Amino acid sequence: MTADPQVIHNPEQQRYELRQGEQVLGFAEYRPAGPALLFSHTEIEEGHEGQGLGSRLVQGALDDVRAQGRSVVPMCPFVAAFMREHREYAELVQPGQRAMFGL
Repeated sequence: MTADPQVIHNPEQQRYELRQGEQVLGFAEYRPAGPALLFSHTEIEEGHEGQGLGSRLVQGALDDVRAQGRSVVPMCPFVAAFMREHREYAELVQPGQRAMFGL
């Protein structure tokens, strides 16, 4: 039986990775922006799209950002869309920026 994919923070490459064993199934890139992490790009590897892995990746990344007490700038359209669908994460975006992302 294969283990469920895990979200791993890879600060050296400034990204969160969704890994199954040693295989990287996808990643969400960010760059630090003061106390926030600016998410710029999310990608799921070819052949793994459409399985909900992108949502699992973004949820794990946002949960980790919340645990660190940081905020998010969701410049990546996928991250912004996830946050609009899951309003419990809207608080991670600074109040003055929420309207810009439809939150």
